[in-house]
Amino acid sequence: MIRKNILLAGVAAFGLLAQPLCAQEASTPVRGKEAGDFVIGASIIGVVPMNGGSVDVIGGTHDVSNSVTAQLDFTYFFTPNLAVNLIAATTRHDAEVSGSALGVVDLGHVWALPPTLTFQYHFLPRERFSPYVGAGVNYTVFYGEGGGYSAPVTSVDVRNAWGLALNAGMDIEIAPNWALNLDVKWIYLRPDVAVETTVGRINATANIDPWIFGLGVRYRF
Repeated sequence: MIRKNILLAGVAAFGLLAQPLCAQEASTPVRGKEAGDFVIGASIIGVVPMNGGSVDVIGGTHDVSNSVTAQLDFTYFFTPNLAVNLIAATTRHDAEVSGSALGVVDLGHVWALPPTLTFQYHFLPRERFSPYVGAGVNYTVFYGEGGGYSAPVTSVDVRNAWGLALNAGMDIEIAPNWALNLDVKWIYLRPDVAVETTVGRINATANIDPWIFGLGVRYRF
């Protein structure tokens, strides 16, 4: 349901913006993107894990909750078409194992800090509506594990992990130095998880593979 609401909110926001932007296009000149541009963005993002993986001994699937948070991002243009982007955000997620021999096992919560660097190609850098695609690398730091655990769990350690990131989006210029941004990323992210229990350690792999949907504004220097 949260995933559906995030998608509907993005579609609705784009629909509300489309009419005034189309009217503006005829009257306001487009600056476009240039080599050397440095851009700072602020967005609201929805993080939607796909979930999956494997759990030793008790079996089942590792599940991580959706999350909504604020994000900063930084973009530098080497040429009007080629840019590099770095995002900075942190999210809190509840975690559990479902379908195990013990039923649903509560693993508490964990925070994720997922800096992601992508290299982007901007197809129409001189147009008001400028789509792009990208690919890059992610390194997610997991911290702050805690919360109420189901018996017999006593602690959880989610290991930091590297991942592949794919990216697509669109910048919509609304003023010479301002743009709206619609962005989506998918990250191949599968950290190892060590679950300590009163009867020993259970090892797991969490196939999180999250989608990240973003809506925000960007300022160009």
